[in-house]
Amino acid sequence: MQGVTRAPGVRTAVVWDALRAVLAGRDRLDIVDAGGGTGGFAVPLAELGHTVTVVDPSPDSLFALERRAAEAGVAVRALQGDASDLGDLLQVGSADLVLCHSVLEYVDDPAGALATVHGLLRGGGAVSVLAANPVATAIHRAVAGHFDEARQVLDQGRWGAKDPTPRRFTAGELAALLREAGFEPAQTHGVRIFADLVPSRLTDGEAGAAEALIALEKAAADHPVLRDIATQLHVVASRT
Repeated sequence: MQGVTRAPGVRTAVVWDALRAVLAGRDRLDIVDAGGGTGGFAVPLAELGHTVTVVDPSPDSLFALERRAAEAGVAVRALQGDASDLGDLLQVGSADLVLCHSVLEYVDDPAGALATVHGLLRGGGAVSVLAANPVATAIHRAVAGHFDEARQVLDQGRWGAKDPTPRRFTAGELAALLREAGFEPAQTHGVRIFADLVPSRLTDGEAGAAEALIALEKAAADHPVLRDIATQLHVVASRT
């Protein structure tokens, strides 16, 4: 199989590495990107020859997706809806891979959403889950001087009523949710361990700096300590 057609960004390199392992040796998969927005993952996957459907609640995002796909010369199916609509919009057993990136934080029923995803997948299918990590948020709030909010996010998963993210998940919580929905999770990786801490001026315009940061992110992704302070946690889980 060909490689990803464009170099992954610093913030997504670790996720792409995990997806490559799922795609390896499989020429044409039916992929659903739940909450796929403007097609940051969907369009490169379509460029690799896969059949991709994006489900997203934002018509503006879907319009941008269609424009991006047209510019890339690929077709991506765009459906308006959220994770709770997946069962109504798509047929049971119609997908080989479902991307569920930055979705579980916002749905009313994360367990129910994963159960619906399970139903969409064929035997041997997989789900790619990317979710916000409360530990990283606590660190960021503390560094900003908001110590009470840092403690609150550790206790409750969010730092207050103005927190734009309704919930966050530790690695253990993600694994438990996936198993409850009938998945067997593989190793959890940390995403954006250093990328959100390094000022952009240190990588913009500095020859080789972005590549070096990507290499650092990949090296740290499964580190037993650093993984747990990542901004996001990523896990691929197989349908059982």
